[in-house]
Amino acid sequence: QVHVVESGGGLVQAGGSLRLSCAASGRTFSYYRMGWFRQAPGKEREFVAAIDISWSGGGTYYADSVKGRFTISRDNDKNTVYLQMNSLKPEDTAVYYCAATARFENPTTPRVYDYWGQGTQVTVSS
Repeated sequence: QVHVVESGGGLVQAGGSLRLSCAASGRTFSYYRMGWFRQAPGKEREFVAAIDISWSGGGTYYADSVKGRFTISRDNDKNTVYLQMNSLKPEDTAVYYCAATARFENPTTPRVYDYWGQGTQVTVSS
């Protein structure tokens, strides 16, 4: 089992940057694919980015809306996954959730992920 806690959210002006962190408990963190999702008010939760386990290549996946602006990475020694967000836009405003899965199914689908954090608010002002 994995317990994840997000941090790093806040208020930033359009064009600015934030780095989200997701600290995970458990000695088997390195065996989990990690993902970031977000949910804006009145909208469904949507995929942002995911990263595979390191020994399978550590492949990354991004939503088209964030490709080229966001970067996901992981540090298995620190049991932490990061989401570096640059060139932020007002439409990036949402609660951002970290999630973990041991399943190798479609990484963009929320139902694939078994463990979720409580979320961290990101607000981008225009």
